[in-house]
Amino acid sequence: MSLILRFINGIIMLDRQHLAILREVSRRGSVTAAAEKLNVTQSALSHTIAKFEERHRIKIWMKSGRGLRLTQTGEYLLSVAERVLPQMEHAERVLTDFAMGRRGALRVGMECHPCQRWLTKIATSYLDKWPDVDFDVRTAFRFDGVEALLAYEIDLLITPDPVDAPDLLFTPVFEYELVLMVHATHPLANRKCVQPQDLLDEELITVPVTLERLDIYTKFLVPAHCRPRQHRTAETIDLMLQLVCAKRGVTVLPDWLLQEDAVGMPIRALRVGDTGIRKNINLGVRRGEETISYIDGFLALARERGRSPSP
Repeated sequence: MSLILRFINGIIMLDRQHLAILREVSRRGSVTAAAEKLNVTQSALSHTIAKFEERHRIKIWMKSGRGLRLTQTGEYLLSVAERVLPQMEHAERVLTDFAMGRRGALRVGMECHPCQRWLTKIATSYLDKWPDVDFDVRTAFRFDGVEALLAYEIDLLITPDPVDAPDLLFTPVFEYELVLMVHATHPLANRKCVQPQDLLDEELITVPVTLERLDIYTKFLVPAHCRPRQHRTAETIDLMLQLVCAKRGVTVLPDWLLQEDAVGMPIRALRVGDTGIRKNINLGVRRGEETISYIDGFLALARERGRSPSP
């Protein structure tokens, strides 16, 4: 499959293989690693690029010490590769699904750790209603969730932090409040709300993301120039709640988890600040794809069920 770029003095045929080589060399840092990924020899890869450069009288990269440095032409072609290849790969996956009798594929990305159980309940109903759609959930991306959506690595993103991007559409599904969860015997347990200074002597347990993505820091602690005595992460919500029950620290989670996951646990929920931290769970898709039947079906089901879907 070829791409055609038209110039004044003729037509340049840009084969997909050239773009794939550029992308892999950029990602893996060397021709050797790129050749291994593409399942070709290093000499064959180098020869392919050399012929391309000679045919069109351009240079894509130059040696820089032990590595390679892209020329201006190479930088431009790399940007083309990063835009075009994901879309071509996505189209091929969709066509493969049609050929195999499936209606399509819905790859859901998660940036909301507490939403895993919520998604599981949604997925149960969705799979029943759309048996011919291949459904997959991903939590690890090469980039963040928004970039993964733009790069066609996922088709729908569940996130509490939507962005204003012309190519993306975010639909709010339900609202919630972040609350501080403490053991029932904790000195703060009888308070209605906490202030930043109240966490100075605490061990704060959070999900394993950067501080810039934690609202308890960006919207509460950092503006007050406060930090907890210790900060640790836990991989699962169950573990976070168990640590609180064992008096090993305090945590900040959505209020609805107290009714769904912490029933019977010796845990109290306190408002964070005088007005609290309110959030929305949003479902993001590429603009224009919200009308695809099986994507629209998921959005409709999520809006219908809200934050507490029944199994």
